Amino acid sequence: MPRLDDYVQWFYPGSRRVFKPEELARAGSQPWPSGIDQYVFVNVVLLLAAFSHQMSKGTRPVAWLLSLFITSVAMAVARGLWRNPSRRRLNMACYGFAAVVAVAFVVLIKTGWREMAVDHAALAVVVMTAILSAWWGLTVYRVDQIEARLRELADQDAALRLQTRLAAAQIQPHFLFNTLASLQHWVDTGDARAAPLLRDFTAYLRATLPMFERELQPLADEAEMVRRYLTIMQARLGARLAFSIDVPAHLDAELPPGIVLTLVENAIAHGIEPQLRGGHLEIAARQEAGRLVLTISDDGPGLAPGWTESIGLSNTRRRLAAAFPTATLTLADAHPGCVATLTL
Repeated sequence: MPRLDDYVQWFYPGSRRVFKPEELARAGSQPWPSGIDQYVFVNVVLLLAAFSHQMSKGTRPVAWLLSLFITSVAMAVARGLWRNPSRRRLNMACYGFAAVVAVAFVVLIKTGWREMAVDHAALAVVVMTAILSAWWGLTVYRVDQIEARLRELADQDAALRLQTRLAAAQIQPHFLFNTLASLQHWVDTGDARAAPLLRDFTAYLRATLPMFERELQPLADEAEMVRRYLTIMQARLGARLAFSIDVPAHLDAELPPGIVLTLVENAIAHGIEPQLRGGHLEIAARQEAGRLVLTISDDGPGLAPGWTESIGLSNTRRRLAAAFPTATLTLADAHPGCVATLTL
């Protein structure tokens, strides 16, 4: 059975979809296609030129000016509907335009231009129908465009959340198992290092688990998570690992969870652990020209000849691009070692 609103469309046309201001701000920022203005005005001028011979010399200038004026008004209304394609705005424009046309014909008839009004009534109806139909078609197209963009953004957000959760879930299994194995051995042997390691490991897990639900994480929380991780690794590697973290408390920034941790894990795996003597790892953050600059550097062997990015680094770049399109991540030899620079 047709709904009542299906019949209402005959008198109050337009999409039932109503966009909130934040939805329009997020998905409705596409600029008005300037080519439409050129296309419409060129065609109007061509039509006026083609039919000018049918107009009297007295009415020809008036017809040209009136046609161009109506076209300008119609395009201005179209741009307004492009910015906010609401059903109410569409119908206000349609009924308002129809009322203006009706008043104009009444004025023509009352002022002695009855014959002219009657002769051009059919043309006026055709022009008005074309304009109203164009507005209606534009509104339907624009609503569909914004809805499609909102769905695309929602899918991107869902993918980003999934990437965040997957990245958080990429806590290296061998790191967990090796830490638990070390902890069990120290407990069995009564080693005094067992209690501090258990506290740090618990704190690390407590800091890591919320990553599964966050899209962005405060820099301070990320730094604390990295500190706990490095403390655990230092307990396992002993004197082979030294580190320093210089993240000023006044840097109030947010970044995708686990970004710095991934870079630190990469530095330990490729810069510290391969060396018998171990090495030093340094994490520093600073602000430059309104941008956050993070560096993770080690004094290991540096980048291997012909090296390629790991899956972890590729995922890091994708997550950065999704959260901050202008962010950059570079890896370079530091002589000695390697430095990863993250700029947000």
